[in-house]
Amino acid sequence: MSRSDVTRLAEVDLSSRLPGRAAYEQRLTDSQRQLLALQRTYFHTGRRAVIVFEGWDAAGKGGAIRRLTEKLDPRGVHVHPIGPPTAGEQGRHYLYRFWERLPAPGTFAIFDRSWYGRVLVERIEELASRAEWRRAYGEINAFEQMLTDDGVRLVKIFLHISSDEQLKRFEERIENPFKRWKIGPDDLRNRERWNDYVEAYDEMFEKTSTGSAPWHVVPANAKWFARMRVLEIVTETLSAGVELLKPYDARQLAKLEAALRKLRAT
Repeated sequence: MSRSDVTRLAEVDLSSRLPGRAAYEQRLTDSQRQLLALQRTYFHTGRRAVIVFEGWDAAGKGGAIRRLTEKLDPRGVHVHPIGPPTAGEQGRHYLYRFWERLPAPGTFAIFDRSWYGRVLVERIEELASRAEWRRAYGEINAFEQMLTDDGVRLVKIFLHISSDEQLKRFEERIENPFKRWKIGPDDLRNRERWNDYVEAYDEMFEKTSTGSAPWHVVPANAKWFARMRVLEIVTETLSAGVELLKPYDARQLAKLEAALRKLRAT
C-alpha cells in the first residue's frame, strides 16, 4: 500500500507482500518498459522530472533506485547521492546545492536524500537552529511549488521499515563482507534516535505533503513489494496527462520505408 495522505508513520501497514518472485519479475519488467517509454517522451518533448527518496537507513533506497534506472538511457537520468555539504557549499543557503542539480530539459534527476535534511538530520543533530529548521518548511514548499509551476514533475517517496527490520538489515550488512561498506558508526548511532526521527518525519509529512507535491509513503519491510510500488508510483505520476510519443506516425514511417527500399536497391 502507498498513500500520499499519510501523516503519521504509525498508520502505515508494513505487512504488504508480493505473492512470489515470478509475479515480481513480470511486474518489474512491465513497469520498467513503461518508464523507458516515458523517458523517451520526456526527452523528445523537453519535459523534466525530479524524484526524491527519503527513508530510514537500510530501508532500500539504493535498491529501489537501481531498479528504477536499470533499463533507462543513462544519458537522460542523473542520480545524486546527497551527503554532508562540501566546504564550498557550507555557508551558502542549504538549497543552493540542489538548484545546481536540477534536471535539464528532457531529463530526470533522482535525489538519494535531499533538501529535507534541513528538517531531519540537521534538526535532530542540532546542525541547524530551531528557527532555521522551522523556517525551512515554508522554504521547501515554496521551492517545490516553484518547480511544479515551471512544469517539473516532482515525485517524493519515503521508504518505511520497522525498527526490527532495520536491525535485521544492519546485522546482515555487518556479517556480509560485500555489504559492510553500506554501514558505518553513524547508522548505528542514528538508530538510538529512532523516536526523534519518527517525530521529525511525521512533522515533515504534515507540513510538506502538498497538493502539487504529496509524499508517498511506501511500506518497505518486503523489498520486492517496495521496489514495485516505487516504480508504479513514479510511472503513474510521470504519465498523468502525458501522451506517449510514437516513434513515427504512418506518413513518416512510409517515408522511412521508401528510403530504406531505395538504399537496398542501390
